[in-house]
Amino acid sequence: MSLRIPMAIAASVMAALTLGCGREAGPPNVVFILADDLGWGELGSYGQTRIRTPHLDRLAGEGMRFTQHYSGSPVCAPSRAVLMTGRHAGRVEIRNNRPVTNPDGTRGEGQHPLSDRALTIARVFREAGYATGAMGKWGLGHVGTSGDPNLQGFDRFFGYTCQAVAHSFFPPHLWRDGERIAINENPVPGHARQPEGEVRMEDWFSENYAPDLMLAEAVEFLRGNRDRPFFLYLPFIEPHVAMHPPRDRVEAYPEEWDDRPYRGQCNYIPHPRPRAGYAAMITDLDAHVGRILATLDELGLRENTLVFFSSDNGTTHPHAGDEVFGVGGVDAAFFNSTAGLRGSKGDVYEGGIRVPLLARWPGRIAAGAVSDFPSYFPDHFATLCEVLGVSVPDHVDGVSLLPTLTGEGVQAARNPMVWVFPGYGGQVALRLDDWKAVRRGLATGEPGPWELYNLAEDPGETTDMASAHPEVVARAEAVLREQMDENPEFPLPVPGVGD
Repeated sequence: MSLRIPMAIAASVMAALTLGCGREAGPPNVVFILADDLGWGELGSYGQTRIRTPHLDRLAGEGMRFTQHYSGSPVCAPSRAVLMTGRHAGRVEIRNNRPVTNPDGTRGEGQHPLSDRALTIARVFREAGYATGAMGKWGLGHVGTSGDPNLQGFDRFFGYTCQAVAHSFFPPHLWRDGERIAINENPVPGHARQPEGEVRMEDWFSENYAPDLMLAEAVEFLRGNRDRPFFLYLPFIEPHVAMHPPRDRVEAYPEEWDDRPYRGQCNYIPHPRPRAGYAAMITDLDAHVGRILATLDELGLRENTLVFFSSDNGTTHPHAGDEVFGVGGVDAAFFNSTAGLRGSKGDVYEGGIRVPLLARWPGRIAAGAVSDFPSYFPDHFATLCEVLGVSVPDHVDGVSLLPTLTGEGVQAARNPMVWVFPGYGGQVALRLDDWKAVRRGLATGEPGPWELYNLAEDPGETTDMASAHPEVVARAEAVLREQMDENPEFPLPVPGVGD
C-alpha cells in the first residue's frame, strides 16, 4: 500500500523550532519509548516511593504527564498492534497473544503477524522521507512473514521478533533486520525452577545482556541519522519478567526488602532478591531512557525531537502458586504498582490498561504540564500524522492529541474508547465520557453481566452502577455493536452484539 504524503510539513510544526546552534530546524524527529508491563504507579512521577526513576521523572518535569492514558489492550501483542496501526482493539487485526506453530506442532519463533494490508505509523513516516528504526521487542510477526518489521515500515530493526524469546534477557540470538545475530553461547532460559538450595544471581547471567545491545543499536541509529528526520520506536523489554537485571542495580536496593528468595514457583526463573530485582529492572529501564535523552542532547537534537514514553499494559498479575509473589516473582502489592486501581495485566479493569504517558517537546509542550484528557493508544497515530502535517487515514480510531500537548488549536472531542480482548476468559470494555462499561467471561460459555463504573467518582471500580443506569449500559452495547468488527482469527462472542 502506498501513501500520498504532501511534501510540505505542517506550518505549525516548522515555526519557531531552532537547534542549539541557532540554525532553523527541519521536520521534527520522534522517539517513542514503550515499556513492557510497567504499572500505572511504578514511576516516581506517578507516586512511586520505593523504585528510583530519576530520568523518567525528569522527563515528566520537562514535558507533559497524562493522568488518564490507556494502552491498546491488557496484553502485549494486541496492544502493540493498536499502537502501530491506530485501530482500536475491536477493529485491529491482532486481538490476543498467539505464538506461531511449526509444521510438527511445536511452538515456533514469533507471533501471529500483521497482514500485508496493515498500515503502520512507521510506513507513514517512511513515506514522508523519515529514517525509521525499531530496537526492542516487536511481537507482531517474525522475519519473513507479512509482519516482518522491515516490511511494516522500519528501515532498521534490531531486537526480538518473538515475545517468548524475550522472556530471557540473555537469549541465544537477536535479529538485525533479516539476519539472526548470535549473542550468547550459553543462553539463559526464561523459565526454570529451583525448589531447593541457594538461589544465586550469577547462575542466571551469561555473556551478553540483550538490553544493553539494543540500547547501543538505538544510540547508533540516532548518531547515524542526526542530519535527517527520524522516527525511532524503542519497545524496551523491562520490566517484563524473567527477572535477571544487573547485579549492581539489585544491590542498590535495601537487603531488608527480601526475606526469602523466589524459586520460580510462579513461572520464569528464580531470583534471590525478587523485590530488589524487580525495582532494579525498572531502574535499569529508567537508565536506558536517560541514555537516549543524553544522546539527543549531545547531538543537538533535544529541541527538535518529540519524545513519548508509555507502557504496553499494566503491571504483572498475581499467580496461584504463591500468596505474595505474582508471575515471575513480582510483588506488585509491595510497590503499590497499580496505585489503587483494580486489576492488572490481562484485565480490562483500570489496572490492566491505564498506563503512564509522558511527552516532551521543548518549546512546544510546556514543562511540568499535566493533562487529565482521556486518551489511548489509537490517538498516537492521529497525533503523529498531525505532527507530520499529513491527513489521518480513515481507518484510524483515535483523535489527535496535538492541541492538548501544545495548547494550540482546539482539542477534538473524545470518541468512545473500545477494548475487545478474547483472552483471560474473554472481556470487553468501553469508556464513554466518565463511564466505564465492562463485561467478562465471554469466552467461557457463561458470560457475566455488564458492569458499569463512574471513573470520576470511583477510579478503583469498586461500585457497579449498571442496575442504576441501564441507559448507559444500552449506549455502551450500541457502540460496541457498531464498532466491533468480526475477526475469525480472534473470535469473541458478545451476547447482543453481532447477533
